[in-house]
Amino acid sequence: MKIIITGGGGFLGSQLCQKILTRGTLCGKPVGEIVLQDAFFRAPATDARVKQVTGDIGDRATVLGAIGNQVDVIFHLASMVSGECEERFDDAMRVNLDGGRNVFEAARAAEGRPRVVFASSVACYGGLDMSQMMSDFTKQLPQTTYGITKAMCEMMVNDHTRKGHFDGRSVRLPTVIVRPGKPNAAASSWASGMFREPLNGEACHLPIRRDQPHPMTGYRTVIDSFIALAEVPEEKLGRDRAYVLPAHRVTPEIAERVIQEVANERGIKLGPIVDAFDARIQGIVDNWPQQVDGARAIEIGLPCPPDLRVIVEQYLEDFGQ
Repeated sequence: MKIIITGGGGFLGSQLCQKILTRGTLCGKPVGEIVLQDAFFRAPATDARVKQVTGDIGDRATVLGAIGNQVDVIFHLASMVSGECEERFDDAMRVNLDGGRNVFEAARAAEGRPRVVFASSVACYGGLDMSQMMSDFTKQLPQTTYGITKAMCEMMVNDHTRKGHFDGRSVRLPTVIVRPGKPNAAASSWASGMFREPLNGEACHLPIRRDQPHPMTGYRTVIDSFIALAEVPEEKLGRDRAYVLPAHRVTPEIAERVIQEVANERGIKLGPIVDAFDARIQGIVDNWPQQVDGARAIEIGLPCPPDLRVIVEQYLEDFGQ
């Protein structure tokens, strides 16, 4: 079993790699090699089954070389984040759209019919009443460059699959919490920050309204969902291969109550959540869904996220106090 993870140097890519290595199998076969492709890696691989390939996902030769002629499963996670895409349109097209095309063409050229799991986003939605429930049946009208590139790649996954080029599946991700480390350029960076910074005793500067709802799920659930979708027998999937994951509807007010409960139980002195409204960030978030219906994903066996408090406790167990 040869597995490719693009974006393998990032948070979700590295977590996915470690989970697969720990399992030792994928799709019922033993893991022989995992190739991680990314622009850079923070540390060298320590497992002999892992190979790191440094390069630009927008460069066709790099991607073809990383994937090669024989591959069983590709997890395509590499992407510029939302805030970056709004500021750097040309780079967003090169990385997110052309990078996706490079991965899909490499999968098409490989022997056999590999499975391709693409990490999409709920940013595919937009332009409607965003307070309504969004599902796999909701029209996609993204209002960000990031969302547009994700929607385009979802369509390409469906069409490549229809033509028999590869067996594609797309995971439409809610915002993933709680990410460790520092804030990044994603317009949703505050979603992890309003948990992470206070739990670390630091101030979180909140750029959105405190009553702003947003769909969120835990990183452990996302990793389990990537693997579960890769392992779903193809006969259980329909023509639309994109599945939005079930998620909690979370506001900063809800998040603050949850971390206060966890802090009281664990004796953690919390840092404050400070209002620092940013009209640009709020404008992006206003075009994202406030809640999603992951019924189709649940129907094919993908997991539901645990209680929000459990997600916070999982973060503390893995990365915190």
